[in-house]
Amino acid sequence: MSDEKVAVCLKGVTKEYRRSHLGRTKVSRGIEEVHLEVKQGEVFGLLGLNGSGKTTTIKLLLGILFPTTGRVDLFGRPAADPEARRSIGYLPEVPYFYKHLSLEAILRYYGRLSDLTGAELENRIEKTLQIVRMTRHRYRPLREFSKGMLQRTSLAQAILHDPAVLLLDEPVTGLDPLGFKEMREFIIDLNAKGKTILLSSHSISEAEKLCHRAGILEQGRLVRIVDRQEWASSPGALEKIFVDT
Repeated sequence: MSDEKVAVCLKGVTKEYRRSHLGRTKVSRGIEEVHLEVKQGEVFGLLGLNGSGKTTTIKLLLGILFPTTGRVDLFGRPAADPEARRSIGYLPEVPYFYKHLSLEAILRYYGRLSDLTGAELENRIEKTLQIVRMTRHRYRPLREFSKGMLQRTSLAQAILHDPAVLLLDEPVTGLDPLGFKEMREFIIDLNAKGKTILLSSHSISEAEKLCHRAGILEQGRLVRIVDRQEWASSPGALEKIFVDT
């Protein structure tokens, strides 16, 4: 993949959090000196324990947070640039929706936030419902949805505007085995259609099935990047690499 275009790039990125209380300032680091390139068309996994910096990294890519030092780019543009933001779809770890609205109403709302209107919006809603296999549920209020259906709704809003890059924060959290399988199939299909996918996950077995490469974060530092060739020949090998690292 060395000749492919770089979709996501972090160059020497450090993010410090400063908290002031009673005249004292406490400084902690979310991530420290992270260098990372994700190639266009790649599925890249961010692995790490709680507090290792996975969510900080994703928020930096979303432009919600800004690096203390270093640079965060999407397709060569700063992550906070409006054009860069249009290239991103985001599935949060804990999605929140207005439960009284129907699935179609939710997608229409998010579509308008992404500047989709008219026939283009209607076409994207139709295609997205087909992709996440939710067409027959389009008029149901979200309060009637199971955890798996809400996760599919979250994926639907992430892909509605046809972004080039998908940032998936713990996409299988709380799902049952069938939900795991469905989400895996969605991710594989989206990647086959050319989407670049960066996902964070506690489920190393799922990352092992999905990712071309994986980066291991420890206390805010990217300590190792592993290629699929290093684990493909032995089921469970990625978990061993993670634990040893």
